[in-house]
Amino acid sequence: MSETDKSGGSSGPESSGTKGNSERRSSDRLKTQVPVTINAKDAGKLSGQSRDLSLGGIFLYTDRSFEEGSELELVLVLPAELTGGEKQWVCCRGSVIRVEQAANGGFGIAARLDGMSAMPELSS
Repeated sequence: MSETDKSGGSSGPESSGTKGNSERRSSDRLKTQVPVTINAKDAGKLSGQSRDLSLGGIFLYTDRSFEEGSELELVLVLPAELTGGEKQWVCCRGSVIRVEQAANGGFGIAARLDGMSAMPELSS
């Protein structure tokens, strides 16, 4: 009996065999805060701030909530750690997979990135 308790009871085996585990991210996330411009059909243009990102997904904070499954277009600068060289402006297509209430009254948005296109750097 005590061996079951040591292994974490029912939460250990259940959590290792859940559907959520098979959907885990396929690439490592980099904790980085970069400004993100969000374009959404029903919300227009918004701004946000990334918390972490990878080539397959992003978690960002913004002032507006989105429905799961909402399609987004995100414009941001990928840091050199993700590009293997220099920072790169990109435009990403993605879809919302999770929404959380943030401590500051805003929202945390987890999105899967479905496509990414490099953009030329604009000089000011």
